[in-house]
Amino acid sequence: MKISTKGRYALRLMLDLALHNTGEYISLRDVSGRQDITVKYLEQIVTSLTRAGLLRSQRGMGGGYMLARTPAEYTIGEILRVMEGSLEPIACLESDVNLCARSESCSVLPFWKGLSRVINDYVDSYTLQDLVDTSVEMAGSSYVI
Repeated sequence: MKISTKGRYALRLMLDLALHNTGEYISLRDVSGRQDITVKYLEQIVTSLTRAGLLRSQRGMGGGYMLARTPAEYTIGEILRVMEGSLEPIACLESDVNLCARSESCSVLPFWKGLSRVINDYVDSYTLQDLVDTSVEMAGSSYVI
């Protein structure tokens, strides 16, 4: 499994919005400057995140984007699934019913199910607030003597 640039940048965007939350909408131009991601690419990302209800948007002067919930209410898995779709390591695990003709006799299927469980449990156990906390810690420890 490989997370695409859109998935990685979506996490950076969400983290940026969380870190700079003042209760006002934040422009993509501001996020772009801080994250070194083009506004055009951010526009593609926010479209998906807004449709999924993860972001709120406002057009016009003073418009932009903000989180729809608190950072603690987002899992990293939720954000990645909006951008990437399923995080399953193999196609036959992507639906509730395994349609593979070999699923009953597949001796490697338990391995793939275990890997799926580890991946999904991990991304669902990590919240956007965890990323905020890590970012604040890292910023606080960067001093020069």
